[in-house]
Amino acid sequence: MRFKLISCEVFYREMCRAVSTSRHLIDIEFLPKGLHDIGAAGMLSRMQEAVDRVDESIYDAILLGYGLCNNGLSGLQARTIPLVLPRAHDCITLFMGSRQKYIDYFNANPGVYFKTTGWIDRGAATGDLMQLSIQQQTGMNTKLEEFIRKYGEDNGRYLYGMLGDDKHNYGQFTFIEMGIEPNNSYEEQTKMDAESRGWKFEKVAGDMGLIQKMLDGEWLDEDFLVIPPGKHVIGKYDDGIVGIE
Repeated sequence: MRFKLISCEVFYREMCRAVSTSRHLIDIEFLPKGLHDIGAAGMLSRMQEAVDRVDESIYDAILLGYGLCNNGLSGLQARTIPLVLPRAHDCITLFMGSRQKYIDYFNANPGVYFKTTGWIDRGAATGDLMQLSIQQQTGMNTKLEEFIRKYGEDNGRYLYGMLGDDKHNYGQFTFIEMGIEPNNSYEEQTKMDAESRGWKFEKVAGDMGLIQKMLDGEWLDEDFLVIPPGKHVIGKYDDGIVGIE
């Protein structure tokens, strides 16, 4: 079979590895990291444009290297061939290999921020994605000095504390090792980032299983949603995460 893969670039190394071992013919398009930060409507518009660009006459299905991503895929419509979407809230489920493993780890480690090679390689959103991002619009990316310049010493420090200082929400970096890293530099960089913030550091083993199953066409309903032609994705408030409407 022949598939079109549309994936966030945060999965670049993992998807390329899985494509190289899949028994199917797969063509890849990577979209820039940070679409989930421009709001659900903005992400949906860009994802639908990507789907609509596909020459569906030559493919059997379109595979999506995404989770629901802050409802950014809610409303995405299949045209004349099926869409295949992992049952995941975000990309960490795919890196971890299962929803339950992700939930268990997150519950045991509140305030954790995950890193992988893709999150390090691809860096922050740039260009128009940066200008459109929720962080940019709310001031979460603004430096303390800029808050003080705009709002005065006391007000500036207060606003920075509420919006700009991620220490209020996070206290740990966890590096997910996927087995595709060329060396230990990614792990070491994550350690240094944790030390510079006074955060905890941990490394966990990732799992390529879900990614490989998607590219191999093994779409069990418990792990993947197959959206038939003419239907679209909806977010659900249950263990299925996504559904069809």
